[in-house]
Amino acid sequence: MGSRNVVSSLFLIILLSIFLTAKEVSPLKVEASISPKRLSRSQEGKITLKVSVDEGIAISSQPSFIIEFSSSEEVVLPKNFFTASDLEIETTEESGEEYLDLKEPIEIPFSVSLEAKQGNHILRGKIKYFAYYKEEGWCLKSSTKFSVPFYTRRTVFRKRK
Repeated sequence: MGSRNVVSSLFLIILLSIFLTAKEVSPLKVEASISPKRLSRSQEGKITLKVSVDEGIAISSQPSFIIEFSSSEEVVLPKNFFTASDLEIETTEESGEEYLDLKEPIEIPFSVSLEAKQGNHILRGKIKYFAYYKEEGWCLKSSTKFSVPFYTRRTVFRKRK
């Protein structure tokens, strides 16, 4: 009985380590950046998302493509989530189906809060989408997380008149 428990425990440890080291593979990749990288309080900037998909995959325009942002005390966004239509993302049609044309970067404006603390920060978000596998003819509802670092200065930005 003792050796059976040891073997079972060893098997569970190996299985758990494989599970914990496995990487999530996503058909949609996001490269996020903020410009400018160093911002003063009340200064405006923009978040740029370069989205790419694996070959043979298209991102469906319906039912939804949503970019969500985690709440942040440093960043003021027009809203916490954006749809493809909010961002006016172009669509293409193929075989009677409509897909998003994600060749152009997605830009979302924001401003830095007057209460933003000086220092390094990370803005986090995720994109919820439906990936369509063209050759195999099936869809996958999924999401991909992204994050982007930025720095906030102590000074307040003053617009020139």
